[in-house]
Amino acid sequence: MFEEILNNVATKMPLIHCITNYVTVNDCANILLACGGSPIMADDEQEAAEITSICDGLTINIGTLNSRTIHSMLKAGQRANQLGHPVVLDPVGAGASELRTQTTRRLLEQVRFSVIRGNSSEIKTVAQGSGFTKGVDAAAVDATTAQNFEQVAAYAKQLSQTTGAVIAITGAIDLIAASERVYMIRNGHPMMSKVSGTGCMLSAVIAAFVAANPTQPLDATAAAVCAMGLCGELAFQQIQAAGGGTASLRIALIDQMSRLDAATLNGGAKIEAR
Repeated sequence: MFEEILNNVATKMPLIHCITNYVTVNDCANILLACGGSPIMADDEQEAAEITSICDGLTINIGTLNSRTIHSMLKAGQRANQLGHPVVLDPVGAGASELRTQTTRRLLEQVRFSVIRGNSSEIKTVAQGSGFTKGVDAAAVDATTAQNFEQVAAYAKQLSQTTGAVIAITGAIDLIAASERVYMIRNGHPMMSKVSGTGCMLSAVIAAFVAANPTQPLDATAAAVCAMGLCGELAFQQIQAAGGGTASLRIALIDQMSRLDAATLNGGAKIEAR
């Protein structure tokens, strides 16, 4: 299912501009290299748009938001739009503070996004323009479950239609939606939630996959989510055998991404069209 998508990433080696979370910037760089892409990080307003011009895609992550980088995000996003390059939004902690919520709204008003990826509370804030989240984690009441999946899918499809973006709601169950199609993905391992930055890393991988497959944003996003989750599963097996913990999982996750091939991804993807 994902052979062409994965091969395109390896062949095109997309250069991805990441205006991202200071906590996880190194991991985002390494996971991009591991998946076949290439990272560049430039968040100064004087060069953000120029750097975007030489890249194949852009990811905007508001995890360590500050007033200086907001202008850089807007300029980079607008330049990417002018060039027709994919832009991924990771609205980390939207709903946790007024600044994050207002900035998310401002970005959505001034930049066209190819993909919006977040946890269930963050995406709910994007959809409603306001909300609540537990820091950068989803509130338990917002979690996507087998029982409420169809309800969440309905508003995700509506949000996709409104924004023009693929909507990726990630958690124990992942939901990837376009205006008329939805995927349910069950890859991943609970220990991934104990490692900071797995969501930030995923957003960077999504940017690389979509940049390498610009005509297939939904399937490219689904492939990236499956890949990250499957690598998490394989990483857990690796560290369990070695007696490792969360720090080992972080390294093993990047290792597994660097070794991932189409046969492994197609064989391990737990994906269902709904």
